[in-house]
Amino acid sequence: MYRRIIIFIALSFILLNVLAQTDSLSRKWGDWKTWGDQGNGTYMNPILPADYSDLDCIRVGNDYYAVSSTFQYSPGFIILHSNDLVNWSVLGHAVTDITQISAEMNWDKMNRYGRGIWAGAIRYHNKKFWIYFGTPDEGYFMTTAKNPAGPWEPLHQVMAEKGWDDCCPFWDDDGQGYLIGTNFSDGYKIHLFKLTADGKNIFRESGKVIYQSKGSEANKLYKINGTYYHFFSEVKPSGRAIMMERSKNIRGPYTELRQLSHAQKQFNEPNQGGIVQTQKGDWYFLTHHGTGDWSGRVMSLLPVSWVDGWPVIGEIGEDGIGRMVWSGKIPVDRSKVITPKASDEFSKKILSPQWEWNYHPRSDKWSLTQRPGWLRLRAFKPIISNNLLKAGNTITQRSFRTDGNEVIIKLDISGMADGQKAGLTHFGSPNYSTIGVACNGNTKNLEFNLKGIITEGPVLTGNILWLKSTWGLDGKSLYFYSTDGFSYIPFGDPYQMMWGSYRGDRLGIFSYNNKTDEGHIDVDFFRYNYIKQE
Repeated sequence: MYRRIIIFIALSFILLNVLAQTDSLSRKWGDWKTWGDQGNGTYMNPILPADYSDLDCIRVGNDYYAVSSTFQYSPGFIILHSNDLVNWSVLGHAVTDITQISAEMNWDKMNRYGRGIWAGAIRYHNKKFWIYFGTPDEGYFMTTAKNPAGPWEPLHQVMAEKGWDDCCPFWDDDGQGYLIGTNFSDGYKIHLFKLTADGKNIFRESGKVIYQSKGSEANKLYKINGTYYHFFSEVKPSGRAIMMERSKNIRGPYTELRQLSHAQKQFNEPNQGGIVQTQKGDWYFLTHHGTGDWSGRVMSLLPVSWVDGWPVIGEIGEDGIGRMVWSGKIPVDRSKVITPKASDEFSKKILSPQWEWNYHPRSDKWSLTQRPGWLRLRAFKPIISNNLLKAGNTITQRSFRTDGNEVIIKLDISGMADGQKAGLTHFGSPNYSTIGVACNGNTKNLEFNLKGIITEGPVLTGNILWLKSTWGLDGKSLYFYSTDGFSYIPFGDPYQMMWGSYRGDRLGIFSYNNKTDEGHIDVDFFRYNYIKQE
């Protein structure tokens, strides 16, 4: 009986390996009918088909925490939570006030598209969570919290210097802290610094270059079984590949070097994330796919196999280098399928954590309490008229890449004022599309805006309006409107969602006024339904 069980387990692993290899050969990027937790103990990549870029991941006890860059969006540096590495929910953000980074990230400046909060890392040390990240214009920042859900301490600037990215802290067994990061403005030299005891500053004179190559960044530091491992990626002729060097001394020399995974441009280059060990002792790599498209840089989970003391990522090829794996067994047994919350009835007094404003919002121009159960967006003049990229208080969240997506918002437009425009948007930079209402005097018209070209629609006589967008795996959005909430009429041309400023498409609700700081809309709900499985 025991022998039969062993044979069955062995055959199961062989079958899973064969399926993974077959799936990797047949899988076409972006053409996934299903993703994430399959409800049967297995998962399919991507585990989150939305824009979670520049990932890092740790485990504390039975909990997993991941962080992702947010660029100019506010609040900044998103924090995710999971119990099994596959089912993730949004826990919160580490930066509540992104103007602590720069005044250019405020609603009255809006000058950090493609900049702002880049990659960083999360660690647990001395009974606290520590987050470090970089911005290309301002330098390195850090914050700490006893609870990853917050509150997080106000940001502290660790290094005030342009041209650095992709930092990661590390504390050795003796308590000494270190910070590793790339000076991309100086040929992508990777530096290692000692941290002060409080972790808030570096000893600049301690800096040492431990690696340099074309595009070398995505740094992480680990100590495993007495060996120091420096994880990073670099650009090879085939694309950006995952690399690692190791040493018995944290300051090197790092004389041993290995490529952990092929670049795989056909799978949008899985290349930046965190290596993490489960409670069972298995290892995984939570990664983004570094080649962005309209859905951004989506999240996948790849198995890690230790070979000769190296963590090879994915399926090991004949050359000993890892390749993409599209499916596998969920690392930790659980029964509940979880995905990040998207829909919102605006019934709370605080915003749900999936929302991020485009730049820091003007706090006196939005409210969840002035009309309980509704989000009120008050209009004010944009920096540049009729330009959504320069209009403050656009509230956004990520668009998913699934086989079927539908978003509906319900608006009360009775409070709109002359010169005001408001509605639903697929938002990016430098491109966007909108469907909404334009108020001219006492007349309100439906309006469609595609790349600055405006199509005027019918006059709206009622005060309640429903707006809808639908799209599929191809990212082509179709807009609709309704005056009764049941019958929807298509309006405007199809819009191809786009990649821009290192970001994928965002869904958004906007309200601004080209003439005065007057008028408002009330949003009753934002309902997002998407297809999880076939």
